[in-house]
Amino acid sequence: MSKDPAVQTWSGSYYLESEKRWLPGRLSLTATHLRFQADGADDFLVRFLLSSINELKKESSSYIFSSITVLVGGGAKHWFSSLIPSRNIVFTVLEHFWRQRLLSPRGEEPTSETSKGKELIGIVSRSQRRLEDTTRVLHHQGEQFNNIMGGLNKIDGDLTTADRMLSVLESPSWWPFSGRRTRCKEGKVSAQNRGKDGVITAIPIVFSRHPDPSLRPGHLTLLLSALEISGPELQPLHRYERQDVDDIRVVSVHELSVRQRFIGRPDVTYRVISARLPEVLPLLEMQYKAKVQLMEEAAMSKCRSSPNSPGWQTGK
Repeated sequence: MSKDPAVQTWSGSYYLESEKRWLPGRLSLTATHLRFQADGADDFLVRFLLSSINELKKESSSYIFSSITVLVGGGAKHWFSSLIPSRNIVFTVLEHFWRQRLLSPRGEEPTSETSKGKELIGIVSRSQRRLEDTTRVLHHQGEQFNNIMGGLNKIDGDLTTADRMLSVLESPSWWPFSGRRTRCKEGKVSAQNRGKDGVITAIPIVFSRHPDPSLRPGHLTLLLSALEISGPELQPLHRYERQDVDDIRVVSVHELSVRQRFIGRPDVTYRVISARLPEVLPLLEMQYKAKVQLMEEAAMSKCRSSPNSPGWQTGK
């Protein structure tokens, strides 16, 4: 059985065409594969590369309801149903990782690739290696600086959080002279702010805002002084100023949550899942070192990664 770590796992059923019946089990997604294991089985019933998927759809019929169908190379069609927590949530995550895998330069090379295409890929690969070398040097220098500033950042972050919460306690929301900082409201993050802050990187994600478990596509943008969650067309939904981030919980190399705490009203917490999150985690650690919390799986993945690489082990 493959030991690739699962990005997400869901309860569901698989339609076994040869026996004309549904088998209950677990559908799991890794960075490179989609697989299904029936209850009580020792191995996967089906397992195929994300890059081999030709079509991913939500379908139903007179005898199959709320199903996801996967069409793979060779014309084989696979049916998955009874998915928990819901078909829409599972489909959103699957579609994101499938599309990102097809766009990934590390995906499987097509057999009909032309010599010109190989040459272009070679140029891109060499450029990427030079960029990675530069990133490693900068990362090493950044670690040296962070070792010096880490303690001070932790103290400053604690004081900022305490000051923000004390200001809420000292002045009611209706008092016009409270002197609290004006916060950027959700859905009204201006493009001017993004330009002034400087965008470090932006990646496609699927996300949800606590307590709503529904997942939808969007983008995570890392800026010099903030984190932004935006919709599929980059329409801003929420902006975390750097001093307002209370903690970043890294669940795995492909999942994290960002929280801003408040007194007297709910915290603002976003759950983020992305195939490209391993590219961003080293940058988040450098910018929010004192506030990044590694859960067990994330800590193990980081330990397995190469000490000479700025990235994280994804189990590919």
